Amino acid sequence: MQREAVIPADIERVHTLINSFHKWSSWSPWEDVDPAMQRRFSGPEAGPDAHYEWEGNRKAGKGSMTIVASAPQRIDLVIDFDFDKPFKAHNPTSFILEPIDGGTHVRWVMTGKHTGMAAVVFKFMSMDKLIGPDFERGLKRLEAAAVA
Repeated sequence: MQREAVIPADIERVHTLINSFHKWSSWSPWEDVDPAMQRRFSGPEAGPDAHYEWEGNRKAGKGSMTIVASAPQRIDLVIDFDFDKPFKAHNPTSFILEPIDGGTHVRWVMTGKHTGMAAVVFKFMSMDKLIGPDFERGLKRLEAAAVA
């Protein structure tokens, strides 16, 4: 699944907002799903090995993310998304940033296989329809944070 957008900000600004989980609260589409959500950060402030865990209500679920790679020369950020609730899932996720005239082209890509109960559920539901609107909202919020 993927969504993309052109953000009218330089690539360094956009990369900085994605490369630190501490900055995700300014743009992530999931940060306000549960006002009481518990968050834990570990590892470095930004870049490879930065780690973020969350646990919240049924909609927020429980999971973690770890930045696996973040190469400024490629501006390709790779994150391992691991969900524990409502379903167990491992979804490698990439943000591919490309400088263009007038800003940065951002492509947000999530991959993964459905196993267990999730495989049954997603036979009847579209992952793209379920998560796609979140990605679209996140990209709009990323734009707002980048130009603020």
